[in-house]
Amino acid sequence: MTGLTANVTEAAGKTEAKIDGLPDSPTILVVTPEITYLPKGMGNMAQRMHAKAGGMADVSASLVSALYDQGADVHVALPNYRRMFNLDVQEVHNREYQRVRENLGKERIHLAEDRVFYHRAEVYADENLRMALAFQRDVINYIIPQVRPDLIHCNDWMTGLIPAAARRFNIPSLLTLHNIHTEKLTMAEIEDRGIDAAEFWNHMYFENPPHSYEESRDGNATDLLATGIFAADHVNSVSETFLHEVVEGKHAFVPDSIRNELSNKLHAGCASGILNAPDVSYDPATDPSLAFNYDHEKVMEGKAINKRALQEKAGLNVDPDAPMLFWPSRLDPMQKGCQLLADILYQTVADYSDIGLQVAIIANGEFFPHFQTIVQMHNLQDRVAVMDFKESDSRLGYAAADFMLMPSRFEPCGLPQMVSPKYGTLSVVHDTGGIHDTVEHMHHDCTMGNGFRFQHYGPEGLRWGIDEAIGFYRRSFQEKEKTLTRIMKESANRFNHTTTASNYIALYEKMLGKKVGA
Repeated sequence: MTGLTANVTEAAGKTEAKIDGLPDSPTILVVTPEITYLPKGMGNMAQRMHAKAGGMADVSASLVSALYDQGADVHVALPNYRRMFNLDVQEVHNREYQRVRENLGKERIHLAEDRVFYHRAEVYADENLRMALAFQRDVINYIIPQVRPDLIHCNDWMTGLIPAAARRFNIPSLLTLHNIHTEKLTMAEIEDRGIDAAEFWNHMYFENPPHSYEESRDGNATDLLATGIFAADHVNSVSETFLHEVVEGKHAFVPDSIRNELSNKLHAGCASGILNAPDVSYDPATDPSLAFNYDHEKVMEGKAINKRALQEKAGLNVDPDAPMLFWPSRLDPMQKGCQLLADILYQTVADYSDIGLQVAIIANGEFFPHFQTIVQMHNLQDRVAVMDFKESDSRLGYAAADFMLMPSRFEPCGLPQMVSPKYGTLSVVHDTGGIHDTVEHMHHDCTMGNGFRFQHYGPEGLRWGIDEAIGFYRRSFQEKEKTLTRIMKESANRFNHTTTASNYIALYEKMLGKKVGA
């Protein structure tokens, strides 16, 4: 047996007590390229581990924290982003850093080491495939044998080989799909990066049926995400509806390999959906980016004050009574539907000039200059603001706006439609994916619902949704206050990391057949 085989085989049969007098507590290894925060008790460096590109970072952080608080033997593996973790070159080479590295191994934070991680300023940039292979190499060759987990929780294509390696040693694995992006390469390329694919090649997914390792090594590419789905014991997407949309073939951009493997898992009862949740800092009562903090009891006052603050900052007409639409998502016409707004922007603002309708776009992306051109062409500077994305301005936008626009073509989960109701802002959305699971159309008497959903993906569908929203805005102050109070209270209880983490822990316990934690 190789050293890896011996180490992990020993792990599969271990019986010794592991932590804090909890001999029956299973060891969970969370493998993620992103994280936002970790519990202080997990190690000296826990509060410096911040590397975020999307919702995966928040979910991973909340899950690790919930497991730790519950008394579980939870470990996390992530790349050593020295620059993002504020580790300078001198610190990396001195004795103190070496002591911290040793402690990390003992304290349940495990950093994969490679120069491709060290100087990155963001999680996804250049050399993503090289980074993914270096990350998985360290996890497979070093971290798994060191941790000896009972279950491995992987995330997206960048960890797609790990379920295949885990299956070779009878360690159950869960793969969470935050997106559908994948990469393809041969086993020869994988092995060139230090991963011995020969040990688990029969658990990998290939473009063509593999007849043997030797025949497939050089010319039969493997799909990393499809491999993860194929090899994992259970797969979850970040919304139940998106999972079924993929399986039912509703999104042409999803490769057949991924659709077929997800379909196999779903029909075998080994696939499910668990919604993400917004970061805990999205709370209008405590958010430092707001001009005035408020809760559900002061929602009308709070939103009026924050609307005035954003209007002044963005150069819009200062009028707290003017309805405001807010665009927080990146301006990506492939997914986010920004071209739908561009098609109707001028006419919509003109049609509602009697009530002074305003639009605040605080986002970057391909369509940014198109919106600037529309504003300049029609002299809409006092009615439409087009601002570069800035975290503090975006948060102010949630508090200031009456309605948030999210006409996505597809949405694996989405977070703006969960952040918005926490701030008393109603969503105008296309009914798809995670949006379907989180936004309910407003009932005629406003006793149910938290937004406005349109079915037809097109400019006329978005316009219908905006018209529905303006109909709500024309209701009495008392009706709006009562409705927003209800929605803020409901969203606080519904969209939170405690709920998300509880669902993952329940899935762990189902997979392992035993309780996780104390």
